[in-house]
Amino acid sequence: MAKNRLVAIVGQPNVGKSTLFNRLTETRDAIVTDTPGTTRDRQYGQSSWNGSTFSIVDTGGWVEFSEDAFEPEINKQVQIAIEEADLILFVVDTQMGLTDLDEEVALLLRRSKKPVLLVANKSDNFEMDAYAAEFYKLGLGDPYTISALSGSGTGDLLDQVVKELPEQLPDDETDPEIPRIAVVGRPNAGKSSLLNAFLGEERHIVTDVAGTTRDSIYTRYNKFGKEFLLVDTAGIRRKGKVNEDLEYYSVLRSIRAIENCDICVLMIDATRGIESQEQNIFNIIQKNKKGLIVCVNKWDLIEEKSNAVMEGYKEAIYGRFAPFVDFPIIFISATEKQRIMKVLDFAKEIFDKRKKRIPTAQLNSTLLPIISQTPPPAIKGKYIKIKYITMLPKVQVPSFVFFANLPQWVKEPYKRFLENQIREKWDFSGTPINIFIREK
Repeated sequence: MAKNRLVAIVGQPNVGKSTLFNRLTETRDAIVTDTPGTTRDRQYGQSSWNGSTFSIVDTGGWVEFSEDAFEPEINKQVQIAIEEADLILFVVDTQMGLTDLDEEVALLLRRSKKPVLLVANKSDNFEMDAYAAEFYKLGLGDPYTISALSGSGTGDLLDQVVKELPEQLPDDETDPEIPRIAVVGRPNAGKSSLLNAFLGEERHIVTDVAGTTRDSIYTRYNKFGKEFLLVDTAGIRRKGKVNEDLEYYSVLRSIRAIENCDICVLMIDATRGIESQEQNIFNIIQKNKKGLIVCVNKWDLIEEKSNAVMEGYKEAIYGRFAPFVDFPIIFISATEKQRIMKVLDFAKEIFDKRKKRIPTAQLNSTLLPIISQTPPPAIKGKYIKIKYITMLPKVQVPSFVFFANLPQWVKEPYKRFLENQIREKWDFSGTPINIFIREK
């Protein structure tokens, strides 16, 4: 599991950060409009260039819709990016020209000593390239003149990004047979309380194992016949210089832990319910194909604890996280240590499921009759026939390959049908699975 590096995109609203994010990740995940502050949620994606892979976070514009309100919030974002990212892309607007806010952000970045690339966006022609010269005043080196909209100049920018990032480290030396668990969630959801409840007072049996990533710390848990590595980051352990209640702050720090684990324990505060931040963190877990346990914490504070109330909570959680709904939900109290051992039991089960392999003969004898009864829809008069199924060996995520005569015509709804059939016949609860359609 080679470890990813983290690139943060910062800058004032409406300079094209989201457009650049979409360009670098080759997606349309970030909503792009001309209205400053459109990006409310933190966008997370991954990019590959010349064989090098790294993660990208689009900080977005802050949404108070007041010129006075932007300044302090943007400065907070920059401080967080300085603390957590390996490289910062500082985006400025060539058409708008140099602003006072650009100069303030540049001052923070120069003091940080972090690697920074100055990106002069909206340089759509040679005349705009000339205007970008005024950004030399920021003291951050040569501006990379690009057009995120058309893609002009982004190749040269990516070349430099790959050069500036620290070396992509190989797999860590932790035992692959020991599950790595990350506890993630919004601030004050009870992450620290759960970790403390796991570790207890018997500190002599707990050791910190440094991972190969400079930010990774694995805390070994070995009690009651269970052995795990609890994935933390150095950033989570030290007190940051910014307010703990910033959504961007906790999402950025969650990325490190999620990428370095096998199973995520997503904490939800029972007194607050699901909010956008849980959705953001869930999306990161999904994109990284990690195992998932959802813990509804502070259940001791809920007055009515009937089965109907529990089912209502579950229905709300599954509704927000659909279509992936095959994961356990546990109602716990970290401070009272209620049902916390079930979290570790489920984690071990999910870890084992991620390594489970179904024999090829069993896959074909079970699934081919189902596929024959409900084949993929014909497209343009062409009938799709799936003839053979196998499971890929030695992969971290259970992966199934369906060989068909016309794989390009098998669409996402049918892939979900195939996944549902697999989950119905074999227990893969808590772990994502991959469905690949290949030509026979």
